[in-house]
Amino acid sequence: MNSRKVKIPFLIIILTLGIVLGIQIEKIFSGDNLRESIVKFNDVLTYTEKYYVEDVDSQQLVEAAIKGMLNKLDPHSVYISAKEMQSVEESFRGDFEGIGIEFQVVNDTLTVVSPISGGPSEALGIQPGDRIVEIEGKDIIGISNEEVRKKLRGKSGSVVSVTIVKPGNSNKLNYEITRDKIPLFSVDANFMFDEKIGYVSVSRFSETTYDELVEALNNLKSKGMKQLVLDLRSNPGGYLNQAVSISDLFIAGKKKIVYTEGRRDEFDEEFFSSKPSAFENIPLIVLVNRGSASASEIVSGAVQDWDRGLIVGETTFGKGLVQRQFMLPDNSALRLTISKYFTPSGRLIQRDYKDFENKTEYYSDINEREEVEGENINHQSEKDTSLPVFKTNGGRIVYGGGGITPDYIVKSDKMTDYTSNLLKKNIFYQFVLSYLDSHGKEILNKYKNNLENFRRDFRFSKEEINKFISFADSKEIKFDEAGFKSDQDYIEARLKAQVARNYWKNEGWYSVLLSTDEQVTTALKLFDEAKNLAQTK
Repeated sequence: MNSRKVKIPFLIIILTLGIVLGIQIEKIFSGDNLRESIVKFNDVLTYTEKYYVEDVDSQQLVEAAIKGMLNKLDPHSVYISAKEMQSVEESFRGDFEGIGIEFQVVNDTLTVVSPISGGPSEALGIQPGDRIVEIEGKDIIGISNEEVRKKLRGKSGSVVSVTIVKPGNSNKLNYEITRDKIPLFSVDANFMFDEKIGYVSVSRFSETTYDELVEALNNLKSKGMKQLVLDLRSNPGGYLNQAVSISDLFIAGKKKIVYTEGRRDEFDEEFFSSKPSAFENIPLIVLVNRGSASASEIVSGAVQDWDRGLIVGETTFGKGLVQRQFMLPDNSALRLTISKYFTPSGRLIQRDYKDFENKTEYYSDINEREEVEGENINHQSEKDTSLPVFKTNGGRIVYGGGGITPDYIVKSDKMTDYTSNLLKKNIFYQFVLSYLDSHGKEILNKYKNNLENFRRDFRFSKEEINKFISFADSKEIKFDEAGFKSDQDYIEARLKAQVARNYWKNEGWYSVLLSTDEQVTTALKLFDEAKNLAQTK
């Protein structure tokens, strides 16, 4: 009897415990936990707004809470405010509305760096070096960059009045500029290094990148291009579909380019090459560095895995996470990681981020990497790491879990503090602006539209370089002889490139500046190796 009396209460306790646990488990899977958390957050916000010692901005508090929450996830899940969203959309859409100039505020004066091709300012004859001194009849000396955008951007068809002073002329000229849609190009430059090697620089993967690249490649082909350098350095990525389409330009047949895997099956996808192109057999070298990320790594990873060409430069950033953008009611957005992407051989590109305390530490870590320069076709540089091992189509060993490591490792050029300070204070541009005020017509008459002659013949004299040094000194950049000698080739090339940009825009800038770029000069010697690897003609 006694034992029975003990068993009945024990059974009741077990049943009660089971019911309680069942309710809690049901809560977890029914979303009650989420609802409870939302109620909790709402309570905290309400108490703060009602009782805090000072007035609070509830919108700011909510945005700070969202950012704090996302900091507990991966480094690439982010919140974008409504204000930031506008410029983000412009960047990826590939256009904005305005008068179409690249500008800098130099010595408190709004200066035209370059009119954008096809824009209304170019059509009116506005030139590099022109100073805009008034907008809508009001003096703008000391204007900020943000104020320039507010005053000069606007709806297509609207008109803005500007007053311009041209170099070497004190007369004020009035322009009525009708704003229009202005293209934002992601292919920064394309030109021929010589009679057979073409060069294309792609700065991001926007909606228009594939079309821009095809146009650039066809232009180079018409000029006799037989080999190609595709520059993806410091390209932070962008649209996945653009990376797939661009990879497809160089990879023949139906081959896997990239695939994604997520927690939810709906985010698992595979992408293949499908369209034939005229560039599937062209010897190819892809330039990358620590700033090459995401879509850049899809392209370089596919090229490497299929042994389609050589990758040259530094190991890429290592961003192998795919984000989906969810728009919020106030036009802000949540960009949330939904899956991971993998190269054709199965390599996860994403580098480890879980051991870092915050995003700042994660992003700055890539600057601490040490790599040994030289040939790395068989990827011996990564041999002693714990990274997972994979094989390319041709059987070469490659490694996953940490970006794309090049087949030839060439470090980015390091500059001295002296040159860094020249760049920070914008000394190159300011000096050349002044130089062109007095020498611009002479250069135009001598070289007319012939960039090749300018690249070959133009040099700053020793006297002019000394003037540059004195000019920098007047701007509080003290001369450092050792620093100058170390970087002299770069300093002189950058000054020359700044002049070239004034007349030939980005083609002039890149074609001159790249002449001293060690990663580029190394790549130009490797086309025989690239052909052998890809077995192209």
